[in-house]
Amino acid sequence: MRSDQPFSALAHIPIGLSFCHLRTERPATAAHSMRESLRVLEKGGLNIVGEVLRGQGTFYEMQHYPANDVYDRDSHAQYYYHAHRGSQLEHGHFHLFMRRAGMPPNTLPAKQSYSRTLWPSDNDAIAHLIAISMDKKGLPLGLFACNRWVTGETWYAADQVIGMLDAFEIDHAYPSWPTNLWLSSVVKVYRTEIEALLRHRDQIVTAWQQRFPDKDALEDRELEITGYLPITL
Repeated sequence: MRSDQPFSALAHIPIGLSFCHLRTERPATAAHSMRESLRVLEKGGLNIVGEVLRGQGTFYEMQHYPANDVYDRDSHAQYYYHAHRGSQLEHGHFHLFMRRAGMPPNTLPAKQSYSRTLWPSDNDAIAHLIAISMDKKGLPLGLFACNRWVTGETWYAADQVIGMLDAFEIDHAYPSWPTNLWLSSVVKVYRTEIEALLRHRDQIVTAWQQRFPDKDALEDRELEITGYLPITL
């Protein structure tokens, strides 16, 4: 796993992490849903990203698309798309979240001694599950995890976030049924990779805090992307 490429200026911290056991078999139903979502969009000359940008006006960096994000009131899953890296490869990326009401019972924020004044709390708590990097054709490049300040989330330990993954589902047609189905399926198809990225994220943050004990690692702007894995369809 790379924590410094292709979308982060972060200095790489070697962490002993093996990926030899990443599964090669994918959930058949979710994989089929991913393929079907792409098929019906391509048949109409459309793509995953274009669906969330349609009707949103001029595309500006840092702005959330669609406006006010996409939220499922039943699952309490949420996502948005934006861009801000100026990469030659990446057009933008999706950020996937779970809100407090959708988390398993007894889910608690991390107890690190870092400042928690900026963390959303109680019913406003929200956890970042994973980000999906997309190319200019609206196809995925990779998955990545990031530091707390990047998304303004409530910080939960990796195992707690992993416990939220099964509940991520956007089960409605706004702004696009195929895009919502595709994103929901990505979490299932790449579950092992997401778990690895989340655990690696915690290792990176811990190592960073040890390396810079006078800083709050979760708020340090020098630590942005904690890990990236390319994916291919």
